[in-house]
Amino acid sequence: MSLSRALPTILVAGAALAMLAYGPIAQLQNYHAFADRRSWLGIPNAADVLSNIPFALVGLWALARRPAALAWRVFDGALLLTALGSSYYHLAPDDARLVFDRLPIALACAALLVAVYARTDAPRHITLRLAALCAFAIASVEWWRETGDLRPYLLLQGAPLLLIPLWQWRAHVPPRERVLFGLAVAAYVIAKALEAGDHAVYATLGFASGHTLKHLFAAAGAWLIVVARPRDAH
Repeated sequence: MSLSRALPTILVAGAALAMLAYGPIAQLQNYHAFADRRSWLGIPNAADVLSNIPFALVGLWALARRPAALAWRVFDGALLLTALGSSYYHLAPDDARLVFDRLPIALACAALLVAVYARTDAPRHITLRLAALCAFAIASVEWWRETGDLRPYLLLQGAPLLLIPLWQWRAHVPPRERVLFGLAVAAYVIAKALEAGDHAVYATLGFASGHTLKHLFAAAGAWLIVVARPRDAH
């Protein structure tokens, strides 16, 4: 096996082993204490709730495009579920509701991995791979719910950032796809930074919190992924 084919497996295995050695990763104790708690038109935490609308718009637009492979359809549907689940969570944030936020995100990551892998490697048994990775996505959220350990969930979220650029490079996909996905990665990284600086961003801007902007940047990243994929993706 060539190094280019082995490298993705090596990286994921290395990340998994590093997480295993590090030990359980717990959720921050103040995770639900978001900065912007303003209500609007009777909607509590309105900015964090309504900023999920772009996920729904991107998901609907993606589903309305030319029919695509099942993995892409799962990804598109997961964007819609992310809008619903995250909105439901932000109405009254707690661990019980957070399950409905994290589950569609995990499914979106799983479907994206399978869709791009099918695009770059054209392997067999794609439906079986999709079912297995979606099962892992569900299990990663259930593992967190039962144990408080985020490691499987975080590994699944990080895997596309490691694997997809390598798969695209190895398969010599058109530059447009690679650039757009690179921009999507950048949007995701910015979104995570805004999430971490939720209170600081709100204190600085006054009109929007880091978490609200995180939703917008993450939705922009999802839109770039939909734009990047070929209309005949299979």
